[in-house]
Amino acid sequence: MNLRPLPALLLALLVPLGAFAGDERIAYTCDNNSRIDISFSADISGRPSAQLHFADEAIVLPQVPAASGALYRSGEIRLATKGDDAIFEDGKGNLRRCSRGSVAPVMPQAAAQPATSSFIDIAGSVSYRARIALPANAILKIRIQSGRRTLADQRYELNGAQVPIPFSATVDRDLMGKKASATVSARIEAGGKLLFASAKPAPATKNGQPVPVNIVLTPAVRATSR
Repeated sequence: MNLRPLPALLLALLVPLGAFAGDERIAYTCDNNSRIDISFSADISGRPSAQLHFADEAIVLPQVPAASGALYRSGEIRLATKGDDAIFEDGKGNLRRCSRGSVAPVMPQAAAQPATSSFIDIAGSVSYRARIALPANAILKIRIQSGRRTLADQRYELNGAQVPIPFSATVDRDLMGKKASATVSARIEAGGKLLFASAKPAPATKNGQPVPVNIVLTPAVRATSR
């Protein structure tokens, strides 16, 4: 997986590496053959946090509640850890799967996830039937929910890309409740205006396992009219 340069949102979280010089760094090797050094500590109030070290700087992510493992988050930037495994999302739709040590993790098969993992991948595509090209500043927003609980919110700057537009997200199955079900809704905006939206959420799981999601959006006028 080729990752783009760190987005502007990350720059606000960057701190001098010397601030964490006393923390033990743990090396994680990722599925794109890159490496991330992570150290774990607590701030002055005692709140746990994770520091992701890149070159001579680090990203600080405070810990937030999680049903399984540990989750560190700031905005759309997330780090989920469980045992020796870690998943890092940079807030721009890029994701790294990492494992502690020098051995890169094996990419999961789309048809089946390991029974011992609480994380599942939800993926699919978004399209519409109208014969209209999207403007260069169009933005795709994806929301994955289980009942009223939001599992993931993603934002894709399309930069001229046209439908069908692929998307993917990793969510914690343990947050889905007893029925282990999830749905996906999508919308496309440009310049703050809604262009297309889901008529209704699309099922993303069956019997607790992810299924391909192909969402066909409707024009905003029809989607919002009553």
